[in-house]
Amino acid sequence: MNGPEGWDRYDPREPGGPHDGQGPGGPQGPGSGGPSRSGGRPRIPSPRTAAEDSGPLPDAAPPAAPGVRTDAADTADATTTADTANAADRPPDAAPEPPPHRVLKSLLGAWALAACSAEETAAVEAHLTDCAACADEALRLRDAVGLLHPADPLDLDPLLRSRVLEGCLGRRPARIPVPEWAAPYDAETAKLDALLSDMGEAEWRAPVRLRWFEGERPAERRTTVAGVIGHLMAVDGLVATALGLADPLGAAAPHGPAGPADRTEACWQAMADGRSPHATRNPWRDQSHTLIRTVSFAGLGVAELAVPYGSVRLPLRDSLLDRAFECWVHAGDIAEAVDYPYEPPVAGHLHQMVDLAARLLPAVLAGRRRAGLATPPRCLVEAGAPGRTLHLEVEGTGGGHWYIALDSPAALGTPDRTVAHIALDSIEFCQLAAGHVPPQEAAAGQHGEQDAIRDVLFATASLSRL
Repeated sequence: MNGPEGWDRYDPREPGGPHDGQGPGGPQGPGSGGPSRSGGRPRIPSPRTAAEDSGPLPDAAPPAAPGVRTDAADTADATTTADTANAADRPPDAAPEPPPHRVLKSLLGAWALAACSAEETAAVEAHLTDCAACADEALRLRDAVGLLHPADPLDLDPLLRSRVLEGCLGRRPARIPVPEWAAPYDAETAKLDALLSDMGEAEWRAPVRLRWFEGERPAERRTTVAGVIGHLMAVDGLVATALGLADPLGAAAPHGPAGPADRTEACWQAMADGRSPHATRNPWRDQSHTLIRTVSFAGLGVAELAVPYGSVRLPLRDSLLDRAFECWVHAGDIAEAVDYPYEPPVAGHLHQMVDLAARLLPAVLAGRRRAGLATPPRCLVEAGAPGRTLHLEVEGTGGGHWYIALDSPAALGTPDRTVAHIALDSIEFCQLAAGHVPPQEAAAGQHGEQDAIRDVLFATASLSRL
């Protein structure tokens, strides 16, 4: 180990060393002369000068060898010991000063938006307990923040049910799946039931305006939310009886063949006995569940079963699609009456509804022509042969392109025989088919023969009924 200069030449056996038999003050002790370097024995060097005497201190002390304590370490130990001894004598640190009033006031906006850090939030809320002016301003800002976000419907996302079912069926297919043509009815009845579940007694008595189109003019009828559910249950009963199920009207059902309007009147008369207005919800919902379960077990064998609507008959697959459409339309009437947002069907279901209306238009147009409400055909067309055609373009979600035969319901609509073109938004087209929009006011893009355009718009509105 190398020490200070000359220490490595020290011989402990020389006089004055620890083994010479003399004390430290012997003749060869420190400071005495001794033989020169040439004499064979090194001499003990004289004391060194202090580092402070020869210039500024170095930036850092050189590292000490292992096991050797330096003066700096001794000094640090002494300082630490002194600090520890004095810690108990010092008073505790004072609490930090809160931010000034102007800083806390500037944070009120961020606090109302829940954008402050935890420390800022604590400081602002502590300040609000002492400053009435800032407390009032904070309340106003909180109310304003509520206005920035429009009220969202309390109903679940209409796609949630489909996604959950899709995920479940992807893991384990259903033993008895719901037919694709019955899925829109299943979805729309579930949505309406979710809307009804939040209603109180007063809302069930809220007035609802039912609208449809008859002949050349609109018609309407006033009822209540309970009356609308009774109407849906009565018309759904036509599907139930066609499947061999019990009639929901029971003894109140009209005798003989009856259409939707007659059955609705009979249901409303039966409801006028003073029963609770929401007593119709459970029978309607139980009936919708029974219909879905029945067609699911029956499978494709009942898809073409005829369901009578008075003088008109529809196959069961189209009848349930019609019931889904009417359920959505009247659910919107109820939501409007109680001031509640309501979403349209999902794109796939909406497309099926638009497709049903487009497929029914040639027959409805022929019926209006027989009643003298539409222009006569320009020429006779054989069944299955192409004839004059109107191009119906439905835009937006669930839209598409349809070619409507104008001269005969048995004719074939083709693009090359197109004489007129109508373009409508999908939701507006459905509102027109529901009788909620007069055909004269339909915001349609039009091109071509005006008589054909007018006839198709009025025929679309005539699809509606009570």
